[in-house]
Amino acid sequence: MSHLNEHISRVNEKLQLLLKQYHTLVKENDRLKQDLEQIKASEQNMKEKAAGLQQQVEIAKISSGQAGQEVKSELEKRINTYIKEIDQCIALLGNQ
Repeated sequence: MSHLNEHISRVNEKLQLLLKQYHTLVKENDRLKQDLEQIKASEQNMKEKAAGLQQQVEIAKISSGQAGQEVKSELEKRINTYIKEIDQCIALLGNQ
């Protein structure tokens, strides 16, 4: 009977150890998920900054006369799109 008790005791100890490891891994997993979300947010922020800087470079090239025709036409398309959106907004405000 004592052999059975010893075996049950060892199984219980191993189970406790596994539970402790499980909880540790769950905590680490949660921390890693939070880190990943922060990194994703940081990456998105960096992409937005890079896009803004790229636009500034294009504007600087255009204003200094160094831009090619392709860049100028792209900027012109973008400006026309903005103007159309503004016109639509004005029209919607006028209908109210």
